[in-house]
Amino acid sequence: MPVALVTDSTATLSAETAAERAITVVPLQVVIGATSYDESGGEHSVTPRMLAEALRAWTPVSTSRPNPEAILETYEKLAADGADSIVSVHISAELSGTFESAQLAARRSPVPVTLVDSRQVGMGTGFAVLAAADAIAGGADAPSAAAAARTRAAGTTSLFYVDTLEHLRRGGRMGAAAALLGSALAVKPILKVEDGRIGPFEKVRTSAKALSRLEELAVEAAAGADVDVAVAHLASPDRAADLASRLSGRLERALGHREVSLGEIGAVLGAHVGPGMVAVAVSRRS
Repeated sequence: MPVALVTDSTATLSAETAAERAITVVPLQVVIGATSYDESGGEHSVTPRMLAEALRAWTPVSTSRPNPEAILETYEKLAADGADSIVSVHISAELSGTFESAQLAARRSPVPVTLVDSRQVGMGTGFAVLAAADAIAGGADAPSAAAAARTRAAGTTSLFYVDTLEHLRRGGRMGAAAALLGSALAVKPILKVEDGRIGPFEKVRTSAKALSRLEELAVEAAAGADVDVAVAHLASPDRAADLASRLSGRLERALGHREVSLGEIGAVLGAHVGPGMVAVAVSRRS
């Protein structure tokens, strides 16, 4: 493997996809109460159900980035396995220190590392990683694969609905004034990732209207292009499945024969958005 590909667990790629596409995933950590868990998807990692229960009970929940040594160990292992260069694609540096950890690790890597700040979250990052994987499979070198990831990330629209802004406020991802205003007005916010940050995009009065609006915004984002679409949720499977089904029908031509991806969001991102969150990422393929 002359070019190896690395990402972090917030990209929400399944273990099967990562293995099939030769993607190495570095886990972030979630701390619930006094116990720390890896977001690895393994037997002893935190599950979305555990997280949702803790958040509903207002148990203290925090997240932490992988330390530079952990990422360096990953780079060193890939080099020992035969990689002569690495592409490392990560969650927006505006939202996590993971990219900074990767930068520190890259300086000491035994092989060159091309870093990509996706400026995205969740499958917004995941689609960028998959674009890099496609490029590498096609024979691209590390800079070209990184460029493919950046292009894909820039062409991705990430939107999500949350029941409350309180979790984003507590995690420092939303200003206190905006969160308190939303709570006082009892609005149901739709948020958007813009320039690597999470910000309010629209406000509606009910969850049903918010989800309907999320659907319309996703269709607008596709705008007849060739796209991939992912729907994610935390403890809201029925609403997410309904949204995915409606988008499958409305975006049939744009999707070609591809399905709308549907799954539960990882614990790290879930800790900041809370139960009831439903997200959609629309990613242009070209």
